[in-house]
Amino acid sequence: MRVRACSLGVLVAAFLATCALPVRAADTPPREPEVIHTDPHQARLPAVRIDDTLKSYSGWLDQLAASNRVSGLATAVIVDDRVRFEHTLGYADARTGEKVQPDTAFRLASLSKAFATALTGILVRQGMLSWDTRLSEVLPFFKLKDAHATEQATVRDILGQRLGLPRNAYDNMLSSGVSYQELARRLDEVDMSCGVGDCYGYQNVAFSLIGDVIYAETGDFFYHLVDKQIFLPLGMTDATYGRDGLESSKSWARPHYRGGNAWVPFEPNDNFYVPPAAGVNASVRDMEQWLIAQMGGRPMVLPESLLDVLHAPGIDTPSERFASPWRRERVLSAHYALGWRVYDYAGHTLIFHAGAVQGYRAEIGFFPEYHIGMVVMWNCECAEPAGLMPMVFDKLLGLPEVDWAGLNTPVRAARPAPQKPHKRTHGKHTQKH
Repeated sequence: MRVRACSLGVLVAAFLATCALPVRAADTPPREPEVIHTDPHQARLPAVRIDDTLKSYSGWLDQLAASNRVSGLATAVIVDDRVRFEHTLGYADARTGEKVQPDTAFRLASLSKAFATALTGILVRQGMLSWDTRLSEVLPFFKLKDAHATEQATVRDILGQRLGLPRNAYDNMLSSGVSYQELARRLDEVDMSCGVGDCYGYQNVAFSLIGDVIYAETGDFFYHLVDKQIFLPLGMTDATYGRDGLESSKSWARPHYRGGNAWVPFEPNDNFYVPPAAGVNASVRDMEQWLIAQMGGRPMVLPESLLDVLHAPGIDTPSERFASPWRRERVLSAHYALGWRVYDYAGHTLIFHAGAVQGYRAEIGFFPEYHIGMVVMWNCECAEPAGLMPMVFDKLLGLPEVDWAGLNTPVRAARPAPQKPHKRTHGKHTQKH
C-alpha cells in the first residue's frame, strides 16, 4: 500500500488528522473515470490526417530511440477525449535496466502550475476564496517593496504571472537550497519591474504563495486538497507531490545525464520541489486523464465555465514568441492565462505549458477547437524531444513539415555530469506550504 507521508515539521506544526493522506490499494484497479464530452459539435480534423500524423509520430519516436538521443520518455495523444496514441521508450533507470512504462512517474516541473490554478478555481466555485482575494489580507508576512503594490496584489496576479516582479525572482536561491519559506518573506527586497498587473514576470516563489493562501482560507494543506479534489476524482492514481512521493512510486524515472554513449542516472534535486509551482509527479496515464479533463471531458471535476476562466488569455508575453525556433515560426501571439500559456499557433488557439528542472523536461499542449492534445515527458536535459510536439501539431494542422526536433542532424556532444549530485538525506525534504 502507498501512503503519502507528511514531514515531521508539518506534523508538529499542524493537525495530524488534516495532514494524513488517503491510502490506496495497489492491487485494486481504479474505476475508469466516466468521460462526458462538453462540446460534441466542435470542429474536427480529417481522420485520415490524424491517422497519418500518429503513424509519423511513431516513426519519429523510433528514430529518436535508435539514435539514443533521450534516456527515457513517455508520451500520449488525446483525440476527442480518447487516448489515440501512447508510447514509452528508454530507461526509467539505466543503471538497473528498468524501462519506462505507462505508469512510470516523472517530475512535471512547471506543468504543476495548472493543478494549482485548477484547485484555486474549484475553491473559488465553492466560495472558499476569490480570484480577487488580496494577499495582504490573508498572509500577514506578505510584502512587496512598494507598499501600494502590497495592498493591491491578488490571487489572480500571482497565478497570472503579473505581480510586477522581475522574472524568476529568487529562483537561483531556491535552486541552491534556500527555503521557500525564507524567500517568500524576502519579496520586499526585490525591486519591482512594474506595477501589479501591468507586466509579465514569470515566477515560482511568488506563484507558490497560493499554497499559503489556500491553507489560510481553508485550514487544509494545498497538496492534500489537490489529491482530494483533482487526483482522486480524475483517476490519477500515480500522481503525488514531492520527492518522497516520487520515490515511493511503484515505478519512477530517475534523472539522467549522458556519459559518453551511455545514460547515467543521478539523484533528484530536492530544492525545487515547491508544491504549487513545481511539485507534481505523474505518469503518462495520469496525464492522459488530465488532458481529457482540461479539454472539457470531465465537467464534474473541471466544468466548462471554470476552464474558460483558466484558459482565458491574460497578460501579454511577447518574449515567449522567440523562446525557440518553432515559436518564432509558428506563434503569432502569446499570453499567460492562469497556469497556462495561450498561443496563436498559425491561426489556431493552443493552450500550452512546458516544465524544466534538473534532469527532467515536460510539455503539454492542446487545441480546444479540435479537442486534440498531447503530452511529452522525459528524464534528461535533452533538447530534441522538445521539438516533437510542434512536429505533431504542424502535421495535424496541415502545415509544412519541419524537423523541429533535429532528428536528421548529428547527435549533439554529451553534456557534462552534474557537478554536485544531490544525495538523499533522510528527513531533509519537507513539503513546503
